[in-house]
Amino acid sequence: MTSALRSRSRVLLFAPLVALALLWSDAVRAETAALPDYVIEQFGTPPDIPDGPLSEAVEAAVEVAFIDSMAQSNWGPDQTAALGTIAGSNDPRLVWLISDLMRFVSDRGLQVALTDAAGTLLGKPLRNENPWGVVTDHLIAWDIPAPPDYLTAKRAIFTSLVPGWDQIFVEGDIDWRHVSWGGVLIDDRPYDTTDDVCNCIPAADNPEVTSAADATWLDDDDVVFGIGVNGEYRAYPRQIMEVREMVNDTLGGRDLGIPYCTLCGAAQAYFTDELPDGIERPVLRTSGLLIRSNKVMYDVNTFSVFDTFLGHAVTGPLAEKSLQLEQATVITTDWATWKEAHPETTVLAEELALGRDFDFRNTRDADGPIFPVGDVDPRLPVHEDVIGVITASGQPVAFQRSTAMVALNNGEAITYENVRLELDAGGIKAVDADGADLGSHQAFWFAWSQFHPDTELWSG
Repeated sequence: MTSALRSRSRVLLFAPLVALALLWSDAVRAETAALPDYVIEQFGTPPDIPDGPLSEAVEAAVEVAFIDSMAQSNWGPDQTAALGTIAGSNDPRLVWLISDLMRFVSDRGLQVALTDAAGTLLGKPLRNENPWGVVTDHLIAWDIPAPPDYLTAKRAIFTSLVPGWDQIFVEGDIDWRHVSWGGVLIDDRPYDTTDDVCNCIPAADNPEVTSAADATWLDDDDVVFGIGVNGEYRAYPRQIMEVREMVNDTLGGRDLGIPYCTLCGAAQAYFTDELPDGIERPVLRTSGLLIRSNKVMYDVNTFSVFDTFLGHAVTGPLAEKSLQLEQATVITTDWATWKEAHPETTVLAEELALGRDFDFRNTRDADGPIFPVGDVDPRLPVHEDVIGVITASGQPVAFQRSTAMVALNNGEAITYENVRLELDAGGIKAVDADGADLGSHQAFWFAWSQFHPDTELWSG
């Protein structure tokens, strides 16, 4: 073969590969361009991400490193070799599994090995005092896709440690990439057995209440979450909700499930009655899992998981029935102002705090989220309080609480589409033009904006 022919043959042989490389390069540029500028500024440019199935060698390595190691409760030479194969795969998708395993690893040497493998695949050094958090923040911010058959391996990691999660880790309308362990076990006690001791965050069913006059243990400046239903009012002190994080209650003739996420500063209330035919009242519990620093709640009767922030079932029988819970307004205020506005209010009994007096907001969480959240919309500080609500058109909108409070106290009107804000017992709630409750609640900005990425922000 002449030199010219050999040259032409090489061109013909590699032309498809060159074309494919150019297409791949275009795809990577498009993906990078789709990320907000603030993500690139904070986290850098994401690595190239392949598509398609894993090779047989990498599939086998995943089995050994993430499934066999958990089944055997052991990390040995086979796992180390498998991790080397994974690190050499040039497939950043596999870092999701590395991150999942890192969450449960206490051995310093293995943590370093996993961190270095993640750094190799993501193209930057990631050693840090909190390597799991740093790795996971990059994965979320860059929106790295999950590897093929991700849930199978992730389920093996999680359920080998907490058997109660067997019915939680199932297919559904949930982004399993973002699910992590919150450091506590599942509360799987049946309904109305919440006096039983559990190694979990203990929900309270049908909690004991007292009158305002009898609640002498509460200081006037203590934060309470106030709820009113059909003319009946109840205060849920933050001291209690930071211990319980979940209450199943009845107020004003309506059943309620009331989750409180200490991590995202959000107390919410969902009606758990008047549901479609064939659906029994969900009994809400804490799963011990988080999604981007927001608690994952589930129904203990069906093991259906709910999106805590949005109130719809995302897995299990209730997801199959497309159950969406209606939200009631929660007023975040202080005890003195609430009881003055509603002297007939009841309040959860002191003993429900189990002798504890936590103030996570001003201690543990004071310097920002302690679990990975990825990128945060920079329009407001991470822990800025907002009042969030959904308009009649389905548009999420957030109102900066501090600014709105000043405006309302000055007699200014705050409206957006059908939403009107008004003062209520020292807090703020959203109503429509007729004064009907629109189911608003207060939350940290990072939480509201990540669960409503298309949210509008009222600017005053």
